[in-house]
Amino acid sequence: MTLAASVVSAVRVASIPAGHTYVRQVLDGTGFRVLPDPPPPGAVDGRWWPPVMCDAGWVTANVHRFDVMHVHFGTESYPTAHLRALVRALRAAGRPLVYTLHDLENPQLTDQAAHREHLDVLVRAADELVTLTRGAAAAIERRWGRTAEVVPHPRVLSLDAPAPAGTGSEPYVIGVHLRDIRPGTDAVRAVATLLAAVGHLRAQGVAATARVQVNERVRDETAREQVTALVAAHPGAELHRTERLDDAALARSIADLDVAVLPYRTGTHSGWAELCWDLGVPVAGPPVGYAGEQHPEDFAGFTAGDGTGLALAVRRLLAGTPRPGSAARVARVADRRRQRVAGAEAITAAHHALYQRVLNRAERAA
Repeated sequence: MTLAASVVSAVRVASIPAGHTYVRQVLDGTGFRVLPDPPPPGAVDGRWWPPVMCDAGWVTANVHRFDVMHVHFGTESYPTAHLRALVRALRAAGRPLVYTLHDLENPQLTDQAAHREHLDVLVRAADELVTLTRGAAAAIERRWGRTAEVVPHPRVLSLDAPAPAGTGSEPYVIGVHLRDIRPGTDAVRAVATLLAAVGHLRAQGVAATARVQVNERVRDETAREQVTALVAAHPGAELHRTERLDDAALARSIADLDVAVLPYRTGTHSGWAELCWDLGVPVAGPPVGYAGEQHPEDFAGFTAGDGTGLALAVRRLLAGTPRPGSAARVARVADRRRQRVAGAEAITAAHHALYQRVLNRAERAA
């Protein structure tokens, strides 16, 4: 059996999903033909989940349309047996599997047992593994004895979108975005820690404001009400409760910050930290996963619940960081966009080389 990728110029990728921002940025090159996400039954507005391609029956029916399957997100939609069947179908069809391990812990889930089972299936079955940081690669090596290629996260802010530099304010604005308070978000403790840190900063003579952004519709309304009460009782805090922000509004809200605080309870990597880096906003985060490795020069750690530690982290980040709305912030954002453009080619090339390796091995085996 000869694989189609050996005779065509572009690798045909069944990416799960195709429509996610990360995937669009990684495979933004001429060497790929990415299959569009088939719409799930009843889905509207381009929703890709639960991913239709993540199915043994789909693989069997569509084997002629793709050369390699690359799994990123969305497996939590299915039981472990469904993934085992997917792997068997790929093996029977002679199509290699690539798996990017974004999350050793799934921030969409409270109980991680099913996610751990999924990892055991996919990590062991994958022809090639990818992850985003050396720390995660080391964890994969320790747990499964497998080597994952480290390819850094691509840009999040689209090159076609404006890159806001923020609006200036007199006090330093230290902000946390809770969004819809998914299971991996430690909303109440994150806000309590932020408010304590702002209290410490103000006591030290640093003019600072805590800004808490949360969606109108959330998954944990009790947590949002607790957050609302905490903010209302603090003289140096403000709550922004809005409908879900679109990409442009979200970028503007982050750009207005002097420091962004990550509210994570669980997780491994952070697309949020990448978006903040694109916008020139430094990040403070708890020791959850390996987000601190993504842009260590722009990251300061603190322990959740330790307001004094967060205040120290904020002061470290403020030193030498251009303020929102300043010419220096504009220059920083422009420079980072240039760095992203320069790095995009290497990220795309790494994926192209990886696909060629698995396809060449599959062709030899066939």
